[in-house]
Amino acid sequence: MANTASARKRIRQTVTRTARNHARKARMRTFVKKVETAIATGDKSAANDALRTAQPEMQRASGKGVVHANTVARKLSRLAARIKALPSA
Repeated sequence: MANTASARKRIRQTVTRTARNHARKARMRTFVKKVETAIATGDKSAANDALRTAQPEMQRASGKGVVHANTVARKLSRLAARIKALPSA
């Protein structure tokens, strides 16, 4: 157990930050899922729109240090490639 006031404060800060980071990561996953769903339906324009809204959210997560920047770059690249491979209707 924390003995000093500063250690108790660090515990409080860690709890807050952990909750915030978890929420950011979950939000990012939700946006990615929307893109995945649009790809699964085969609707290229909907998938493009979903990716356009997911990209800033994913970039924000990497900017805040929740996920590594290269992880976000890889995921965006793979999603974009899958959307590009869809037949244009």
